[in-house]
Amino acid sequence: MTDGPRFSPSESVNPGTDSGRVIVVGAGAGGMMAAGRAAEMGAKVLLLEKTDGPGKKILVSGKSRCNLTNACDRENFLSMYGPNGRFLHGAFHRFFREDLIAFLKRYGVETKIERGGRVFPVSNDAADVVAAFRRYLKDYGVKIRTGVPVTGIAVRAGSVEGVRTAQGIIPARAVILATGGATWPATGSTGDGYRMAAALGHTVTKLRPALVPLVVMEIERAKSMQGVSLRNVRLTAFRGPAEGIDPALIPAEDVGRGLERRRKKSPVIESRMGEMLFTHFGIGGPITLLMSLSVVEALEEGPVGVVIDLKPALAAETLHARLQRDFDRFGKRGFRSLLAGLLPHKMVEPFIEMTGVPADRPGHQISAGERERLLGFLKALRFNIRGPLPMTAAIVTAGGVSLKEIDPKTMASRLVPGLFFCGEVMDLDADTGGYNLQAAFSTGHVAGEEAATALL
Repeated sequence: MTDGPRFSPSESVNPGTDSGRVIVVGAGAGGMMAAGRAAEMGAKVLLLEKTDGPGKKILVSGKSRCNLTNACDRENFLSMYGPNGRFLHGAFHRFFREDLIAFLKRYGVETKIERGGRVFPVSNDAADVVAAFRRYLKDYGVKIRTGVPVTGIAVRAGSVEGVRTAQGIIPARAVILATGGATWPATGSTGDGYRMAAALGHTVTKLRPALVPLVVMEIERAKSMQGVSLRNVRLTAFRGPAEGIDPALIPAEDVGRGLERRRKKSPVIESRMGEMLFTHFGIGGPITLLMSLSVVEALEEGPVGVVIDLKPALAAETLHARLQRDFDRFGKRGFRSLLAGLLPHKMVEPFIEMTGVPADRPGHQISAGERERLLGFLKALRFNIRGPLPMTAAIVTAGGVSLKEIDPKTMASRLVPGLFFCGEVMDLDADTGGYNLQAAFSTGHVAGEEAATALL
């Protein structure tokens, strides 16, 4: 499917040309769904994309495999968005996972379920998803124009009359803002929608990076372990400096969004068990990303420290007994050799430095106090969080157009007649696992249907 020619100035400034159409701004997941659904309902639809092609963020999502949605039940699904999840009740009732899977199958994309309920195309190729949407848009006559940045929404007498571009106003009676967030700028998500909405009087809640790696203050320590990937470890974030954390307060179970609620007076911010890694600036990997938004929000109120339990399957007493047994059993081996049996290779030298035990000291000469110090690092390796990487390094933008100003039944603006929203431009974000894309598809479907209905 070709994108077609760009607008000529004469077409774009003529207010009488196709003024009864729907314009969708942004050809991402939500925008393509909205455009297709509006056209399917009988509306004349123009889809504008400022980059050179649609579906840019879809193409890079899920490591280019596109984690479309998740197989968990609806209640757990909604909990992944935190308190704002209730906004999606209506949208999910009208278009949810089963509808998305059926839609993709209709256009030749079979799906499969993987670990954690993640749903992917059987082909493992995000390009197949974009191709399916392109066929959908073509089938219903959606006009796509690429390389057309929209600079604002034109309003006359309080209602939408079109969108502003460098060539002038392109008229429309309904506009769907589907510009995405402020992350992954190479995909076209540069925060344009927030500025456009704010210019019309909409409240934009504070933008924060979500699903983002974290920078630590002990950067040299992290750098010394750069590249180490850890499995089956527990990462816990606490309010306050890392030095003051009591390891006895580390939860035995995961605590966080969509999981068990933490006690209000608990210093624990969030705790997850799974995979993480060390970077040259701090920590990253799946559980770090999942916890990052909670950490970013807590940093606004004060210091945040994290601890890593490298041996969460063993209670401190059990691990202490194991260390004593192994150090006695292999008493002639040096400390470096003994650590090699406990830790990834690249963590051995940093642990020698942290414990202060000479690398060549035989196990039978290591004192009880030194074993206790080693135990402390194994069960609670501490870091103080300086902050997240910049917004451009995050996967998702938290914050956005206030949901109080959007009708959850229609995705219509409560302030400007003819304006609709869908996807990440709204104050909606979720954990990884397909939740963010499903929200975009569902809200896009509703926005497209309602925008078309408003014109017909």
